[in-house]
Amino acid sequence: MNKLPVHVGVIMDGNGRWAQKRGLPRIEGHRVGANVTVEIVKTAKRLGIKYLSLYAFSTENWKRPKEEVEFLFNLMYEYVKSKLPLFLEEDVQFRAIGRLWQLPEYLREGFREIEEKTSHCKTMKAVFTVNYGGRQEIIDAVNKALKEGAREITAETIRRNLYMPELPDLDLLIRTSGEMRISNFLLWQSAYTELWFTKTLWPDFTPEEFRKAVEEFSKRERRFGGIKSEG
Repeated sequence: MNKLPVHVGVIMDGNGRWAQKRGLPRIEGHRVGANVTVEIVKTAKRLGIKYLSLYAFSTENWKRPKEEVEFLFNLMYEYVKSKLPLFLEEDVQFRAIGRLWQLPEYLREGFREIEEKTSHCKTMKAVFTVNYGGRQEIIDAVNKALKEGAREITAETIRRNLYMPELPDLDLLIRTSGEMRISNFLLWQSAYTELWFTKTLWPDFTPEEFRKAVEEFSKRERRFGGIKSEG
């Protein structure tokens, strides 16, 4: 490949539809989708991606049925507890960002535990955005800056007050399930991201398709507002 994206984001969409097409409860789609997430984390690391951000639960997802929300939280907790050996073996650091303080205490503790135990891992950072909204992150950053006494809001002011200030801008954003929108995901970081959409539902998404998206990215010319290079 000509060049790799440093930071890849994935909107993991289509779990519920995958289950419904098979006459299964929506929660079964989430369960299968969690297994796919494991394979994509491993694939991204082996390709040399440095940051992989995964849209796990948005601020809008609270509108879903209470039973589904509770299942998702329990599934996340089981995921972080059971996948610690994998993260350590793969040398992948786990991070969770979003309005985490609004989540159940047991889930926050699970996130804190795996973050601490993988803090020394250097090869890749897997960033799970949970109770996350891009607009809300920017609002929270501005309010944090004002509370700390900022007299002027600049791009740098916002950047250093984001949930994870060191998270670089998004190079490539992948969305599954055929929807062609970014749904309030990493808005600040997505100013110049390359977009890649697929009709594949998340439980059917494969490492091969992930590699295809990365390969296509490597062939694109990114000008960031400039002009096409000569030669």
